[in-house]
Amino acid sequence: MIKAVVFDLGETIFNFGKIRVIRLFRQGARLSYDYLKSCGQSVSCFECYCWRNLFALRLQNIISNITGNDFNSAAFLRGNGAKKGIKLDAQQWKHYASLWYEPLRKIATTEPDIKQTMAALKNAGLKLGILSNTFVNGSSLDMHLEQVGILEFFHTRVYSYEFDFRKPDLRIFKIAAERIGEALENILYVGDRIDKDIKPALKLGMKAVLKTAYTNTGKIIPDGTFKINRLSELPALVKKINNQKIPVVDKA
Repeated sequence: MIKAVVFDLGETIFNFGKIRVIRLFRQGARLSYDYLKSCGQSVSCFECYCWRNLFALRLQNIISNITGNDFNSAAFLRGNGAKKGIKLDAQQWKHYASLWYEPLRKIATTEPDIKQTMAALKNAGLKLGILSNTFVNGSSLDMHLEQVGILEFFHTRVYSYEFDFRKPDLRIFKIAAERIGEALENILYVGDRIDKDIKPALKLGMKAVLKTAYTNTGKIIPDGTFKINRLSELPALVKKINNQKIPVVDKA
């Protein structure tokens, strides 16, 4: 029986598509730079500010890819800014970090009926959660979920920067299961990455659903995987699984 559904974020709940990283980074740099100026902070020229932060974040990201340990971008930006003499209170630092994420938030799309989909799953008695690899601070992601109108559905939210490991490490899946309070075999995990979402979920005994996205186009889908094109297909899929009316493998 499926008793809980856990979601990935990028290309699953939020659809970003193939992004132009430098362009979005510069937009975030401009927003954060202007905010510092408005707070009366002494900052260097914009280009110096932009490229210094880009280099620092790129280096940190490389380290993360080597160690398999995502970093907290908000804490990193705060520490980096403090070294340059930036002085903000806790709420201002939180807002400062959110401005770096703002350009990405603006290009993100969700299914128009996503709120109804989550409500249908919740009304079916299912617990809902999020498990995502990310270095974006949870406060920015939670704000995004709230703006879409679906934060209330996810009482369990597990973000990889909080740990010393990330997907596909099985430990983070186990932590998500513990926090949501259901056995692994009673959890349906929905994601877009075969390597980081589907394979580890199946290995642990979860049910796994692959959502169609550019990240999995043309790739071989593991046996035992369900496939959907839209999240709105989930309520019916869960009902069918629990009623044992469809086979385990569905690659349609």
